[in-house]
Amino acid sequence: MSVALYGLVGASAPNNNTLREAITPFRIPAMSGILSEAATVTAILLSCLATLGMLHAHRRGWSPDVRFLFRVGALAALLLVNFTPVGSSDTASYAAYGRITALGGDPYLMTPAKLGGGYAELVGAAWRNTPSVYGPVATWLQSAAAFVGGDQPGLTIWVLMLVNVAAFLGTGYLLTRTADDPVRATLLWIANPLLIGVLVAGGHLDTVVACLAVCAIRLVSRATVRGHHDLIAGGLIGLASCIKISTLLLSVGLVWPMLRSGAWRRAVRQILATVLILIALYSVYGLHALAPLSAASHQVSIPSVWAFFDQFAATWLGQGVISTSIGFLWPFLMLAVASVLRRHVPAGTPAVAAVPFVLAFAWILTAPWVMPWYAAYACALSAMFRQGRLTQYLVVTTAVLFLFHSGGGHGWRW
Repeated sequence: MSVALYGLVGASAPNNNTLREAITPFRIPAMSGILSEAATVTAILLSCLATLGMLHAHRRGWSPDVRFLFRVGALAALLLVNFTPVGSSDTASYAAYGRITALGGDPYLMTPAKLGGGYAELVGAAWRNTPSVYGPVATWLQSAAAFVGGDQPGLTIWVLMLVNVAAFLGTGYLLTRTADDPVRATLLWIANPLLIGVLVAGGHLDTVVACLAVCAIRLVSRATVRGHHDLIAGGLIGLASCIKISTLLLSVGLVWPMLRSGAWRRAVRQILATVLILIALYSVYGLHALAPLSAASHQVSIPSVWAFFDQFAATWLGQGVISTSIGFLWPFLMLAVASVLRRHVPAGTPAVAAVPFVLAFAWILTAPWVMPWYAAYACALSAMFRQGRLTQYLVVTTAVLFLFHSGGGHGWRW
């Protein structure tokens, strides 16, 4: 039911929860703003309850056929990918940065507003005058899609959606083949209606990041780990970080258990591979490619725990002081929350899975700027190994964030 509602909202674009224009021929008459918002909220709540219900039933002995679950989830994903993106305008930003690159421009200097045309019109107002905050690998994926799409932004976005759904299906396949509990992994990823709504209907690059994260963790968690496994895992993390720089948190999560166990050589190999990939790929553009990240790091989103300080304390202390204070304090809060979460991970969970998971979850809970799709690789890590009740809390957290950030780039109109 929830997946059908996501599809209905996407098919009835443009509305308050989709891009400003319908980008595919698969559409029905546009919904009113109130109706699309009601349908989206209902879909989020139903998908959250459905996911929690399936996980609860599995804990009590329900064990459906993994192949059947995979087929159902894959069919839902392949259907949604043909509708206008729901809940976010990020795909339009991806397309605009890709078009800039395909035309020979620099997406880390040029903004979608300067690009103009149909591409810029689809980008959310908050990002129209912002250079790309994504890494070079993301930029090359976006430019490849824009090369195919040409002057048709809808086609470019559809190609990006296809890449995203391929990563979603690939991650689901890896999880069903390698997770400790294939049924649980399938319920948490490819048959999870909440993730289908957030990642597939939204078309976010975080899906690709999650796929690379799963591959990296699977390599370093093998019973017999050789030197080249650490190098490959570090390289995969480097590639993921060249999509979204925040993925470096995964490297911290993997290296920390190695350092604590005295596996210094393994840690050095992994760090070296990650750093070399980052230097090599970012050198194509130069250090200015990191400048938009610095500007974006001062942003605060609702319902972040820092929103109160950003909105009210700035009146007395000034915006500059508040931004600096938040930037200094939130990493310490993240580590403190991660320490608390670590105590609730079931005994016997490998540190190589537990530490990256709790860091990712703590980041979602404490970062000043956080969106529901940021939960992608935390969900993937939770699907690989049992994380106890923290998994349910992660599902609820993702749903709450999605309720706040499903406006399709318009923002809520209530």
